[in-house]
Amino acid sequence: MSSVYDFSAKTIEGGEQKLDAYKGKALLIVNVASKCGFTPQYKGLEALYRKFKDKGLVVLGFPCDQFGHQEPGDEAEIKNFCSLNYEVSFPMFAKIKVNGDDAHPLYKYLKNEEKGILGTAGIKWNFTKFLVDKSGAVVKRYGSVETPESIEKDLAPMLA
Repeated sequence: MSSVYDFSAKTIEGGEQKLDAYKGKALLIVNVASKCGFTPQYKGLEALYRKFKDKGLVVLGFPCDQFGHQEPGDEAEIKNFCSLNYEVSFPMFAKIKVNGDDAHPLYKYLKNEEKGILGTAGIKWNFTKFLVDKSGAVVKRYGSVETPESIEKDLAPMLA
């Protein structure tokens, strides 16, 4: 696999989505959770998406329950939570695993392409973010504490 466009994932509605549908777009791929201290980042992610979607940014949310059982709901509950609490309009996907042998292939690829702190591959917590350029290359990884607002400076040149 040579880019994120080589993967597909199940949407939160249950259909299969090929990521090559986002060719030519910059992507911010995030593992999300509804009951996490970082959950309010949904607001910033949605704001980034609304501000830059017409310039070619797409935020992709991947619910994950591997960290402190902070995403216990099913897809319908997650979708409802995101809609009611944060008016999420960016694409959301079915719940996945981001670490371990049964991690989603997209996340195996992302972690291999852009290591975390001290060169570790594993995702440390919810709301780890991967920035992907318009050619499908992973360009930067952000930890949970890095807010969507702090990522905006990296988006501007990519979307120009």
